[in-house]
Amino acid sequence: MSHFTPENFQTCTIGFLLGRTALVKDRILDTHLQDFGVTAAQFKVLIIVSQFAVDTPAELCRYLGLDSGSMTRMLDRLEQKDLIVRSRCPDDRRQVRVGLSEEGQKLADRLPHIGAAAMNELVGVLAPEELATLTAILTKVLLNAGDTLTALRVSEK
Repeated sequence: MSHFTPENFQTCTIGFLLGRTALVKDRILDTHLQDFGVTAAQFKVLIIVSQFAVDTPAELCRYLGLDSGSMTRMLDRLEQKDLIVRSRCPDDRRQVRVGLSEEGQKLADRLPHIGAAAMNELVGVLAPEELATLTAILTKVLLNAGDTLTALRVSEK
């Protein structure tokens, strides 16, 4: 179904609202993470490694939509903070594996609490049924757009 035309596109706000929501979400996350010395971008890497068992830079790039250079710099910063460790894959020395350090695991154990507080700040204004509707609508949009990670998450439930 087509909702937009060149004539009404100037008044279309959906792209703006989706983009602003992502930016505000990260800003709220940054505030909640400040005491831990971690950014929202670093939070995402740590949560993906800890909750989804992703252990290669290439997989992290796919999850986060980052290029390999950006991911390398991100992993460098997390390694400097002693939150991750990188090691060569024993089967293929060209591959690098990413894991949480002891300090990284301690922080990862707290991330669901931090993330929940940040998301409650973002969407706490919504009634439970509104949040369920928003989740269903965003899932539908992403699945229709062919987002494989959303499809994977939906199939896991």
